[in-house]
Amino acid sequence: MKPLPVLDPRAAGIDVGSEKLHVSIAGDTPKVYGTMTGELHALCDWLKCEGVRSVALEATGVYWLCVYEVLQAAGIKVLVVNGKHVKSLPGRKTDMSDCQWIATLHAHGLLRSGFVPPAEIRRLQDYLRLRQDHITMAASHVQHMQKALERMNVKLHDVISSVTGVSGLAVVRAMLAGERNPEALLALCDVQIQKKKADRMREALRGNWREEHLFALAQALRGWEFYQELIAQCDQAIAGVLRELAGPEDIPPSPSRAKPGGQNSPQIENLHQMLLRLCGGKNVTELPAMTDYMLLQALGEVGTDLTQWATDKHFTAWMGLAPGSHQSGKRRGHQSRQRNRAGRLFCLMARSLGRTVDNAFGGFYRRLRARRGGLLANQALARKLAALFWRVMVHGIEYVEKGLKNYHAQVALTEQRLLRKLARKHNLNLVPSTA
Repeated sequence: MKPLPVLDPRAAGIDVGSEKLHVSIAGDTPKVYGTMTGELHALCDWLKCEGVRSVALEATGVYWLCVYEVLQAAGIKVLVVNGKHVKSLPGRKTDMSDCQWIATLHAHGLLRSGFVPPAEIRRLQDYLRLRQDHITMAASHVQHMQKALERMNVKLHDVISSVTGVSGLAVVRAMLAGERNPEALLALCDVQIQKKKADRMREALRGNWREEHLFALAQALRGWEFYQELIAQCDQAIAGVLRELAGPEDIPPSPSRAKPGGQNSPQIENLHQMLLRLCGGKNVTELPAMTDYMLLQALGEVGTDLTQWATDKHFTAWMGLAPGSHQSGKRRGHQSRQRNRAGRLFCLMARSLGRTVDNAFGGFYRRLRARRGGLLANQALARKLAALFWRVMVHGIEYVEKGLKNYHAQVALTEQRLLRKLARKHNLNLVPSTA
């Protein structure tokens, strides 16, 4: 049996921890370094003295990020590999043996690096993920507000759509200021609420006004307002990064208007134009359900250079939107992939698109949901959207929505073709109905 060739005899492997780094070159005796900044630079100096040009390490939490940045700045190629792909042999699991095993696999060329965005995209990504964390925390305070209102038997959130809307906040602040008269509280609401929901609103605004629940309501409101301030500060930081990445305004303004975003969309001036320049003039928001905010989040996860994935199939498989193959002998099966943040983002767009009544993708979702269920239909629609996103970003293909009627016509032609094929198989003739 021919031995496995060694492609890089000076390949190194690092087992990354929060306090220690275990480093081995080509599977030799490991050395241990700390994770302080000075020790990271000492590690780089030692690797360069040993002639190491490439290092493999596991993506362990957030601990690998500082190591990656220091090694990359020193000119060393870094492979960030999936921990599942470098599992050690049973009964030999230690930090020492792990780094030796990683180095051995890397020396034989058996490891593939995962996708790591460029440094400037990672900056944008950090701001966006921090902003998303603030949105999640703000949502928990909205739930606390609803709980306090429910304890007082004030059914405000059962009548209006959002407690944190203009009418809801005006009523809540008036309650905390001491107002108890339902008529006075109703006068603070929007004209449409006063016109269409006046009777229900009056009944909903009658409560027991317990002191402890008013205190909880005030605390929840202050918490929500605090996170709104943090979100606004994140918007300013994101706008600064986008201005750096988008460059000068050398692309003429897009004739198409920006799609309206949701309640949590960033308040950034000229966001649509900056995203257009960042994408090299490609108007990706022409895709269904792709608002400026969705595009901003997608770029924060995958960047603008999608040529790192050879085809749209590689791209959708990386996001976990396409099943993996699992074959053993005559048995063939499907292996599910775990969706990453980008995959979950496209699934979110697919959920909103599946509710449309005049879009071809909505028809595709409902047709597949009837046969395979909603979860699979959502994932299939997300895969279609992700493939279109890759084609627009790589090839500059323009998307044209042809509507639900055209989609149904194409489905009918496909079904007729299958019927003709089945009829030929069984020696039958299809006779069109005159009715």
